[in-house]
Amino acid sequence: MQIQFLGAAKVVTGSNILISAGKYKILLDCGLFQGTKDLESLNFQDFQFNPAEIDYLLLSHAHIDHSGRIPKLVKEGFRGKIICTKATKDLAEIMLVDSGHIQESDAEWENRKAKRAGKPLVQPLYTAQEATNSLRYFEAALYHQKITLNDSISIRFQDAGHILGSSIIELWITEKDDTVKIVFSGDIGMKNKPLIRDPDLIESADYLILESTYGNRLHENIEQRMEKLMEVINATILRGGTVIIPSFAVGRTQELIYELNKYYEYTEDLETFLRAPIYLDSPMAVSATEIFKRNAYCFDEEAKKLILSGDNPLEFDNLYFVRDHNESMRLNDANYPKVIISASGMCTAGRVRHHLKHNLWKAKNSVIFVGYQAAGTLGRILQDGVKKVKLFGEEIAVLAEIHSIEGFSGHGDQSDLLNWLGGFKKKPQKIFLVHGEEEASTTLAQKIKNKYGISTIIPNMGYSFQIENDVLKAHSGEILEPIQRRENIKKELQLVYDQFESLVSKTNRFIDDDVLKKDYDQLKNKLLELQKELLDISIMLGN
Repeated sequence: MQIQFLGAAKVVTGSNILISAGKYKILLDCGLFQGTKDLESLNFQDFQFNPAEIDYLLLSHAHIDHSGRIPKLVKEGFRGKIICTKATKDLAEIMLVDSGHIQESDAEWENRKAKRAGKPLVQPLYTAQEATNSLRYFEAALYHQKITLNDSISIRFQDAGHILGSSIIELWITEKDDTVKIVFSGDIGMKNKPLIRDPDLIESADYLILESTYGNRLHENIEQRMEKLMEVINATILRGGTVIIPSFAVGRTQELIYELNKYYEYTEDLETFLRAPIYLDSPMAVSATEIFKRNAYCFDEEAKKLILSGDNPLEFDNLYFVRDHNESMRLNDANYPKVIISASGMCTAGRVRHHLKHNLWKAKNSVIFVGYQAAGTLGRILQDGVKKVKLFGEEIAVLAEIHSIEGFSGHGDQSDLLNWLGGFKKKPQKIFLVHGEEEASTTLAQKIKNKYGISTIIPNMGYSFQIENDVLKAHSGEILEPIQRRENIKKELQLVYDQFESLVSKTNRFIDDDVLKKDYDQLKNKLLELQKELLDISIMLGN
């Protein structure tokens, strides 16, 4: 069995890992490289494997640095199964098509310049139609279902607490009567994030592939993030300025809306003039917000209670959704105080670049970064204090205030990662650190060694690791988390509830070792499906 690291190795983008196990080949993620020109050029290189030979692609979540090369993979011959959570599948449907449009637009821009210079024309990495074609290979799974893929491989998706649908992936792979458990963390979120549940704890692993985005940093006090955000917004509004918030269309934007909803809905005696209009100017973010509403079963308990009480946490009076391009352009002609939330989060593409062009040179304005800015991106350049930037061929002075609030990050910090690792009842024998710049990974590796004494590897791009035959045996009898039952279910659901209780009762009565090994996973999957249906109906009635 071999693990090969083909992306997100000493960088935070391009997540892509190949596992070769006997006659099967499995990919973990197939993400887009973003940042510097050198990194982005990797997207156009051939895959270091034959896409037609890949049996399964297990997708941790929908962010483009984890999913963005899937259309290229399908375009070049992949015909296997892409397995992810339902929410990830829903989000990927809009994100990949949007990425296709961006690829076409970028190629068109390059070709205009190439024609004038007499240079060869370029082709887009893939088109929007090719992105749409890739969606037919997606299959959805629920959290906590243990799924048998074939005679050698079983998988389970656990909640990573990063964005809606994000997953920690558990893999059980059997070769020659030995079973190895590999855990891929995906992107681990912070605890106590708005909307999203805390990351699930994992019981055991033989090998762990762990992200390290913030492996060398601690976030600011999470409790003060909204206080700091509103201080900047209100100060800018008072001086008649505009606040630009570059935000990832999926995840960060919805969390911001949720927190702003609580501020504007529940702050007593807030002056009317401070209720400035908040514009969500990103068609994809608007679509993603609708998908969040349709997947409320993934929300944490606080958000569910708000929904069931009749308060939609993703809407409030001074929030306006902008889809039309002309309306977006008119925002930059308006002189009144306002907040514009727009993608992309690292300012690499999208409408936010136009808003920056029109607002960076005004000292009364502010730019607030609420997420990680990769090296080489416009967001990182602005964070680092540059005085001038070039946007759409024009040099723009940076006079606006630049702020960063890391408490909104979708990634756990060093402490979060170490604490999550501490939740393993049986620690992995080896850890591979990915999805982090080299300094972050190196710092985290030393912390892991000091705290847990576990050997770590920080792979280079293309690094391969061969798992020997004498690995630990499988933990096929590991304790499964009990199913959480809803309380106070509405009378209209009583019949379904009774059926659910009967199913649980039968399960408890008949489980023995043989059934546990052969039948429990299938039964548990059915119970999880019933749980989701019950919650969906509850949310529908609550509205």
